Amino acid sequence: MEAKPSSGTESASSCASPSLKISSELDPRHASETLTFVTRMGGGVSIPQNCNTNGFYDAFIRSFIKVDHIQRGRISCTIIAKPPICNGYGTLHGGAVGVLVEVLSTACARTVVAEDKQLSLGEVSISYLSGTPANEEVLANASVVKTGRNLTVVALEFKSKKNGNLLYITHATFYNMPVSGL
Repeated sequence: MEAKPSSGTESASSCASPSLKISSELDPRHASETLTFVTRMGGGVSIPQNCNTNGFYDAFIRSFIKVDHIQRGRISCTIIAKPPICNGYGTLHGGAVGVLVEVLSTACARTVVAEDKQLSLGEVSISYLSGTPANEEVLANASVVKTGRNLTVVALEFKSKKNGNLLYITHATFYNMPVSGL
């Protein structure tokens, strides 16, 4: 059975849906604390209208990447962990790391996969080893581990430019598919 939150819970959180239902099995204090946490982390914040356009997110993410070196099967970039892509704890957001992995791995794979092949991301693994503080510069090095007719695998390491510490290790597997001629 579900119950509506008390008016105190609703006013404590800007992220609460008008139709929010809280299970009667849950202590109302825990529900209130959860809503407060989500609100503190930025939940419920509306997106500015100028950001709500097609292609905004792609351009936004790419603005944090500076390409340092490109060669066949390799790409090196500098990423600046600016506050817009950091979490509530002041470190690079894990989701932002995931998006950066996708963008950089795709760019690296494109150095060896012909343009007449479409790249379809099949699998990504990310090991989060250490947090990246806001405004820290990160060196990202991607390299093709294997490429063939149907498959390309890219390894990507993120290291702190400041001290050389390994921050994230990733692997991305792409399926190379012919572009449809329709």
